[in-house]
Amino acid sequence: MDTRHEQDFTALYRAHHPAVEAYVRRRLSDAEDCDDVVAEVFLTAWRRLDEVPRAAVLPWLYATARRILANTHRAERRRRMLAETAAQQRQSLTRDPAEDIAGAQAVAMAFDSLSDSDREVLRLALWEELPARHAAIVIGCTTATFHVRLHRARRRLREHLDRPAVSPSRRTSSIFGGVDA
Repeated sequence: MDTRHEQDFTALYRAHHPAVEAYVRRRLSDAEDCDDVVAEVFLTAWRRLDEVPRAAVLPWLYATARRILANTHRAERRRRMLAETAAQQRQSLTRDPAEDIAGAQAVAMAFDSLSDSDREVLRLALWEELPARHAAIVIGCTTATFHVRLHRARRRLREHLDRPAVSPSRRTSSIFGGVDA
């Protein structure tokens, strides 16, 4: 490398480093990332020193910094998306499908244990997704009455879900009058 190239770069670096660093710092919150971006800007300037316009050095450095910042933001976004995807996959891999089935069965059993009117109120609100005023028309009551019925039905469903599960052997023994099958 010739000394003239080194001298030109050294002069460019000394003259514009504070301005480029301030430009980058205003756009990044992480000081470590800022130092990396500034270093990359001047590395690009070193590699392309012959292409740097002598009349507009600082705008050229700012444009270079802007492109590097854009690349940094894209890389960070990709890294975040990859981390989220990995976390979701890890969660789905560690999740036992039997838990989902057991939970669905518990909800189904609790739902079946409700009265017909409670089940209908819940169906209108949750399955049909009717607003309270429309669901009240279906049932034939006022909106306020529907809200009360919905609240009570949800409470009863929650109570059924909070009860300890009945084991299959206890269920069969109660069906057969206390005799284990």
